[in-house]
Amino acid sequence: MPEPRSYTIEEIASLLKVSKLTVYDLVKKGKLPAFRVGRQMRVTADDLERYIAEQKGETSTVFPAVSRPTETAFRSIIISGQDMALDLLGVHLEKGGPYQSLRTYTSSLNGLIALYKGQCDIVSVHLFDGQTGEYNRPYVEKLLTGHAYIMANLMCRPIGFYVQKGNPRGIQTWSDLGRNDVVIVNREKGAGARVLLDEQLRLHGLSPSAIRGYEREETSHLSVASAVASGLADVGIGTEKVARMAGVEFIPLVKEQYDIVMLRTPKNEPLISSVLEVLRSDSFRAELEALGGYDVSQTGRIMAERG
Repeated sequence: MPEPRSYTIEEIASLLKVSKLTVYDLVKKGKLPAFRVGRQMRVTADDLERYIAEQKGETSTVFPAVSRPTETAFRSIIISGQDMALDLLGVHLEKGGPYQSLRTYTSSLNGLIALYKGQCDIVSVHLFDGQTGEYNRPYVEKLLTGHAYIMANLMCRPIGFYVQKGNPRGIQTWSDLGRNDVVIVNREKGAGARVLLDEQLRLHGLSPSAIRGYEREETSHLSVASAVASGLADVGIGTEKVARMAGVEFIPLVKEQYDIVMLRTPKNEPLISSVLEVLRSDSFRAELEALGGYDVSQTGRIMAERG
């Protein structure tokens, strides 16, 4: 007997011409039933057709009723960000409580905007503010205006330059990016590495228009490192862990503070308690440290809160 046809979250977003966050929000609110295959969420064709019919005002009795978990059975939560530490957080939350974690790989700034709109539950941020020299708090305070929130440290990690083996261009400092013989590869707007670059260029009096390769954007540390490894660029910005994976040299520049943010609402209080419990547990810290490249000395510490 053939298995019922199903779609991934990405496929549904493409079919409906909406963002993945919108689809995740429908799943989270129980409007679009989903099931898990490994770490991937899927939706059956029947459930998708039923949802479309309901939005068009058509009767949905063509399809048999589907039993859905009650609100007390589990809560779907959306975790936004790219680092694998967030996947580990999701696994621990599912083990310790009534949570089903969904992942969206959104940049820090876009994640905060989605959190402001109520489209996700846990957002990772690693945004450097050149004016204060701080990470994250200045951005969170401005973008979450009118919201109570809590920001806790997930980990810290070194950020620096990816350069080719042997560093043939002799790149060492931010000022080197302004040289005529250096070509960079950039991250997309809103990414933590992009914000760090833009802030450092401003602090060093360098105009983006004078930086060769500034307009070329990639959407992950790995794709940036791969561009450097293949010789398409001389330098990019990213993490030490990915440098080892891609086979490029790493020049450390700063220790990045990688935090997570949650809105403080009555509904979210149990989730906040569960997250802090996970972050402060010996087992989570040990597993995170075992992945390599992470400083867990501040993991679980509340870095800022309002309300």
